[in-house]
Parts: sequence; C-alpha cells; structure tokens
Amino acid sequence: MLRSAVGSKLMMAFTGLAVLLFVIAHLLGNLQVFGGPDVVNLYALHLKDLCPLLWVARIALLTVFVTHLALAVSLTRRNAAARPQAYAFQIDYPESTVASRHMWLTGWLILAFVVFHLAHFTFQWTHPEYRGLHWKAPDGREGHDVYAMMIAGFSQPFLVALYIVAQIFLWLHISHAVSSMLQTLGLKNPQNENLLGLAGPALATLIFVGYVSIPLAVLFGVVKQASPSG
Repeated sequence: MLRSAVGSKLMMAFTGLAVLLFVIAHLLGNLQVFGGPDVVNLYALHLKDLCPLLWVARIALLTVFVTHLALAVSLTRRNAAARPQAYAFQIDYPESTVASRHMWLTGWLILAFVVFHLAHFTFQWTHPEYRGLHWKAPDGREGHDVYAMMIAGFSQPFLVALYIVAQIFLWLHISHAVSSMLQTLGLKNPQNENLLGLAGPALATLIFVGYVSIPLAVLFGVVKQASPSG
C-alpha cells in the first residue's frame, strides 16, 4: 500500500491523527497544573505507576511519529520527481495558505522542538537540577515535583518565548493538517467543505491557547510556587 501515493497519503492521515490525539491528551494532562501541585503531581505519579505500559505507549508513539515523518519525506520526493523541472511561472492559488505551503518546514521545526522539550522536561538533560525536585503525596508516596519543575522552567522569559514560538509552528501545521486529513479520509464534500475547512484552524487555535496559557500563567504569577504552609 505504501508504494502508491494514495496508500501513503492514507497512512500519513492515520499516523497524523494518532499524533494529534496525543497532542490533545498531553495538553489535557499539562492543564492540570492549574489545579495546583497535588493535582498535577498525582497525575504524573499515576503515569509513573503505569511504567511498563507507559514505555510501550512511548515506543508506539515514537514509531508513529517516525512513520509520519518518513511518509512526508517520501511524498515530497515523489512529488518533486513527478516534475523534475520547475514551472516557468509560479502561480499563486487562492486556496493556498502559508500553512499549506510550508508543511515540511513547520514539521521539521516541530521535531526540533520535541527533541528540546524531551531534553528539557522529560529527561532533564538541559536542566539536571530538576531531578532534585521531590514531592510527597497525601498518601505518603513520593514522586517527582512536576509542578515545581514547570514553575522553574517557565519563570524564564526566554524559555517561555521559545515555547510560544514552537506553538505557533504547531498551530500552522495542525490548521492545515486537520483539513487535509479529513479530505484524504474522504470526509470532505461540497456540502460540508466550508465547515470542515474551518475545523483545522479552530482545533489548532484551541490547542495553541491551551498550551500557551501554561507558560504565560507561570511567567505572570497566575500559577506560582505554593508557600511552605500550603
């Protein structure tokens, strides 16, 4: 199936949908920081309790992500090979958008951000001091203080700016990817074309606002380190 352009596009749509669902689930988990230290840290502790399943999910997600990226590169090369000589005149189509014309660029920039994000918060390679942040649950169990880590990370304006710029790239990518995915899956027709055309930008905007709200809330003191007295 992957040898055909149609098969590759279908697989790219399915892998893109899987990545999109993870982006939404990850956002919902991160938004729990607004509930305070206990809420977000308990959530992180529950994930840690699922350690074997969590690693299975991580490996599966990595496989899906790499497959999606490989398909994008393959389709780009296939399209380029179909017309080895460029058009004499470049035509600007009304339906063409900045997002649609730069999907490959935003995709690679998002990949670069994901690598940094993993090094920053997940593995704490860029900030090893995060590893010393511990939190004690109401039931006596101990875990990593994710809340304090997010406070420390997003108290730095440069990192906040970096995360916001990354979310702009994610918005551009999702705003076109969702509409393209719906079309590839055959869900788009003349009757709902306008409505589904708005689905991508609308969903991308919700995701953008959700992710950006976290670093901005920390930076401006809406979300802040709890006092020793609680």
